Amino acid sequence: MSPPVIDHVGIIVADLDAAVAMMRPLFGGDPAYVKEMPEVGLRVAAFEAANVTVELLQYTDDGSDFAKQVMGERLGLNHLSARVEDVATAVTELTAAGFTPQAGFPRPGAHGQVAFFDPDPVTGLLFEVCAPDPKDGP
Repeated sequence: MSPPVIDHVGIIVADLDAAVAMMRPLFGGDPAYVKEMPEVGLRVAAFEAANVTVELLQYTDDGSDFAKQVMGERLGLNHLSARVEDVATAVTELTAAGFTPQAGFPRPGAHGQVAFFDPDPVTGLLFEVCAPDPKDGP
């Protein structure tokens, strides 16, 4: 089995515009994308590094109940996402291995199909699998 590919890390921020301004010097420019997701109450900006995407997430005033239920309200490093070929298959395999998928998943995410799992009771890790849209590249 080949090692998994970490697609992105998610970081909850209080102010997306301020966080983007702080990250620009670190990543050498603007985010790869900024996306409004009113259906789940999020604004998302993603910076691309050579080996991982850093996803900044800000809750909006309207509709963020679902996002907060999934990811919690604590600011800072929030989740680790592994890239998979097929989210439904990954959910089935991880469920068989003892992971518990969160209600409402799989579903469309910021850049493809995603599924979140309950935090691991051993490490506290909030884990996500994602299958980016083909137009988003590898």
